Amino acid sequence: MNSHGQYEQQVVWAVVGTDIGPLLLASTREGLVTVVFHATEAVRERALDRLASRLGTEPVEAPGSPLLAEAIRQVEAYFAGARHDFELPLDWSLISGFNREVLRELASGVPFGSVVGYGDLAGRVGQPGAAQAVGAAMGANPLPVVVPCHRVVERDGGIGGFGGGLETKRKLLALEGVLPEPLF
Repeated sequence: MNSHGQYEQQVVWAVVGTDIGPLLLASTREGLVTVVFHATEAVRERALDRLASRLGTEPVEAPGSPLLAEAIRQVEAYFAGARHDFELPLDWSLISGFNREVLRELASGVPFGSVVGYGDLAGRVGQPGAAQAVGAAMGANPLPVVVPCHRVVERDGGIGGFGGGLETKRKLLALEGVLPEPLF
């Protein structure tokens, strides 16, 4: 507690090796707050600086933290093919409004091994015609993989964009059986 009797924000982080490269996972007392692709040292530094700025506290590397242990276990199980759903407390504080509404619908309504179109997802949240706004929400997703923005595709069958890169999106969709495994 701080001098005002309030609990201070605590942010802990760790890097997990996966089939799509290193992922930075960060958590608060509320739950998993961010997942960052391609967590090289430079990417980590930028991500941690942004987190410190947004959450008002310096993130602490703590791979053994109880706040991260279950998230790490579930991410590892997902990439091992042993888990299809994430059952984690999530801290939604880095996203709000329409983007949060869309991402919550995505997390609860688009299961492992399936995809949804940008426009279809817009319709699910009562905003038909807001496909581009859904695309922006996917790009702003602070919790990729766990909140599966890789499952959102174009109406015409195109793969669409992806903040982690199209190769990463293809690998995630292949892991879920939506696309064939890349040959090389």
